[in-house]
Amino acid sequence: MPIELPFDDDEASTDVDLKTQLIRFVATGAGSAVLDYSLTMLLQYAGGAPFWLAKAAGFLLGTTVAYLINRRWTFRAEPSTARFVAVILLYATTFAVNVGLYSWLSHVWQETVLYSALAFVIAQGVATVINFVVQRAVIFKIR
Repeated sequence: MPIELPFDDDEASTDVDLKTQLIRFVATGAGSAVLDYSLTMLLQYAGGAPFWLAKAAGFLLGTTVAYLINRRWTFRAEPSTARFVAVILLYATTFAVNVGLYSWLSHVWQETVLYSALAFVIAQGVATVINFVVQRAVIFKIR
């Protein structure tokens, strides 16, 4: 089984409405995005890492934290190996979209903190929309 957080005891309460899920998803995503952005900028500007490597590391940290919290709190889904595998496939897809878009924009624009922040927001926004739609419509419906 995947690593789990003991977030709360109200497991498998699948009657969470769309508005509540969306608010929780955005709150979780905001926190995870702060972790992602912080690690990306730290590695890229303080550590001298290439922008694609910095973004990849930030993405991995942010999405891991987001999955653990969304599974337990946002969607209140019971543990499932099938769901975990589906999330890995989704995250591989959004990883390619997120890091690819960030890298492409980093090549198009000057590499400055301002343009890196704008590239981050655009890449993160596209990946977030994909993540929410697929998680709500597919992944957290898997039993």
